[in-house]
Amino acid sequence: MTTSAHRSTQPAEAAAIREYRINFPDSDLVDLRRRINSMRWPDREPVTDASQGVQLATIQALARYWGGDYDWRRCEAKLNALPNFVTEIDGLDIHFIHVRSSHENALPLIVTHGWPGSVIEQLKIIEPLTNPMAHGGSASDAFHVVIPSLPGYGFSGKPTATGWDPPRIARAWVELMKRLGYARFVAQGGDWGAMVTDVMATQAPPELLAIHVNWPFTIPPDIDMAVQTGKPLPSDLSPDERRACDQLSFFYKHETAYAQEMANRPQTLYSIADSPVGLAAWLIDHDAASYTLIARVFDGQDEGLTRDDILDNVTLYWLTNTAVSSARIYWENKFAFFAPKHVAIPVAVSAFPDEVVQTPQSWAEKAYPNLIHYSRPDRGGHFAAWEQPQLFTQEIRAAFRSLRK
Repeated sequence: MTTSAHRSTQPAEAAAIREYRINFPDSDLVDLRRRINSMRWPDREPVTDASQGVQLATIQALARYWGGDYDWRRCEAKLNALPNFVTEIDGLDIHFIHVRSSHENALPLIVTHGWPGSVIEQLKIIEPLTNPMAHGGSASDAFHVVIPSLPGYGFSGKPTATGWDPPRIARAWVELMKRLGYARFVAQGGDWGAMVTDVMATQAPPELLAIHVNWPFTIPPDIDMAVQTGKPLPSDLSPDERRACDQLSFFYKHETAYAQEMANRPQTLYSIADSPVGLAAWLIDHDAASYTLIARVFDGQDEGLTRDDILDNVTLYWLTNTAVSSARIYWENKFAFFAPKHVAIPVAVSAFPDEVVQTPQSWAEKAYPNLIHYSRPDRGGHFAAWEQPQLFTQEIRAAFRSLRK
């Protein structure tokens, strides 16, 4: 990491906030469709379930729609209808969406996506958060919303040197919010966005009032180690704690291969930078619950996500050529995926049932001594804002409501 990571000031031209418009050339879309439709398919899996990975029928259904009727220009127009900007922070261009509420007392909120997500994950929550009165809320529920693209993701710059780890990103986010004129703000994140948000809370800048996460940094280290090594678990676990341990065990046994590859050898993933179908398969195989939902969507069932939702996100990765650059955050990260970090500022937790691990309230209370909100919604998974935007919006409102008094 260079010393510039700690600078609080930059030249005026670097600190400028520039409007940003998305417009990929037609040739990129023609090439994408050609590559999809010329995919060389492997044999069908010799099992009747997803135990060997993304099933051939699912990915072929995805490819048929993607290489035929799917329209990226619709997504591009939706993105361009929002205020997009870029600003240089610590030598890197950071893209972000910034939507101010018409309610001047709105609470500034920075929302961070993770992998394999993007700003597309949060598009459905912008209007309910900024315009609550049109979505079942009151003026006192309003937020000014900032949604950045992580370095190496989407329309942000791709680091050309090492050092863009979660602590550095967290400092960049504080600089971004200050640059936008917000003297106080709250932060939210899931997946890597939760890691960045959690680390920001440990840094405890004076501008940060509280955080909300929907990813568990709450698992007691002794329990985590017992699950990984197969040692006996404590005998006094509650039903919620026992279920969380079962989920964690399943994760370690069946869902860590992608993370291990990206944490150790991200540059080896040339194939997903060259094959759009390969990229799609890699991105949708994040966790069992999310993959099962996506498979149902491409089987024609009505779910929280649509085919267009899923392919908007995959297409963004393809067109921005961020398959490999987005993976490097796994290599950069030095924190355990689930370990508490001793956050002292106020924290809110939403434990969605189909998350990789649904964190019990008892663990959340130990990990976050200043826990101001804990909730167990009745539905939703890893991509909660994307899958269940109305429910997620309600969680965000409730999470920070006590700060407005």
